[in-house]
Amino acid sequence: VQLQASGGGLVQAGDYLRLSCAASGRTFSTLSVGWFRQAPGKERDFVSGINWSGDGTYYADSVKGRFTISRDNAKKTVYLQMNTLKPEDTAVYFCAARAYGGHVRTTGTEYSYWGQGTQVTVSS
Repeated sequence: VQLQASGGGLVQAGDYLRLSCAASGRTFSTLSVGWFRQAPGKERDFVSGINWSGDGTYYADSVKGRFTISRDNAKKTVYLQMNTLKPEDTAVYFCAARAYGGHVRTTGTEYSYWGQGTQVTVSS
């Protein structure tokens, strides 16, 4: 499985962005997918995740109510809608996927496949 994250950019506080994670490979619909982010000088943090069917989602407290994760298995794509962006959301965002996709995991080491990252910069 190969993952390609896109959709990042430079926006102002209060704006929105939608990130996409496009996958190749025939097994995408069996995978759970997570979004992680890493700011300069900080550790990589879990942001949100979705199980294989899309009926199970999980969010970090810092983004709950502002971000929404969804997936389209026919398009092999997971989306992260980010609303009301804040300067502290500035980071490189990575998508990752793991087999045994019935449950969302929040630890990066549990994910086997990673995309290359997309930069999100929110100015104040």
